[in-house]
Amino acid sequence: MEKVIITAALTGAFPAKDKNPNIPLTPQEIADDVYNVWKAGAAIAHLHMIDEKGQGTMDKERFRQTVELIRERDCDIILNLTTSGDLNATDENRMAHLIELKPEMASFDAGSMNWMHKTLFLNSPAFLEKLGQTMMGNSVKPEIEVFDAGMLYNALYYVKKGLVDEPTHYQFVLGAPGGTAATVENLVYLKSLLPENSTWSAFGIGKNHMPILYATLALGGHIRVGMEDNIFYSKGRLAKSNAEFVERAVRIIHGINKEVATPAEARGILGLKKAIHS
Repeated sequence: MEKVIITAALTGAFPAKDKNPNIPLTPQEIADDVYNVWKAGAAIAHLHMIDEKGQGTMDKERFRQTVELIRERDCDIILNLTTSGDLNATDENRMAHLIELKPEMASFDAGSMNWMHKTLFLNSPAFLEKLGQTMMGNSVKPEIEVFDAGMLYNALYYVKKGLVDEPTHYQFVLGAPGGTAATVENLVYLKSLLPENSTWSAFGIGKNHMPILYATLALGGHIRVGMEDNIFYSKGRLAKSNAEFVERAVRIIHGINKEVATPAEARGILGLKKAIHS
């Protein structure tokens, strides 16, 4: 049966306990949440770090502490570390944790955009070239995050230039203010642009989460769930945990006669090397 990879995105760069008290923020909370989503069926955990003031940070020590807490557990989940957790971080700070920790995956945001219609989410050509080289040099597989079609074409350029290895893995991010709207029509269009032999996943932000999840599964993609993208489990009801999102995703996957990929199976699908820490 067809295997579906579930990515759990636990907390974003702009979390707030006053919006949902169940959002994990500290290294211990995030590590505990990773273990719980792994038990629920997630094969990948996408991680952001939060500082003592509750703001997104690219502090490599925060990443190191969290990763060490996760690796202390009997948990073989794939770790996918963000490279865009702080809009004010330098290029070097956005990559330092990759060099030190060498995660199996990390985000590669393949272009710039007007973030939330208020500021710039800047991924300059010079940064993306350095990021591609850093990932290749440390055996980190890029998760190419695509907020609009132009970013996908940018990614193809870096593949052609030899800065991103094939086969590539794409994550369609739909519904971010300043990016492509979360509609099924947009998802179908983006999927039509994918190169052969690539893998892909998608998610919709906020209220459009479920339509994009169902459409992604129908189109043969992998899925991402979690409180980085949606703090509500259903209309008017806050999510109790990230594991709750994963558990629902598992039920839906089984309901359409597909199977949930284990971390080991996800490594095979994505072409990752065997985990060093498991």
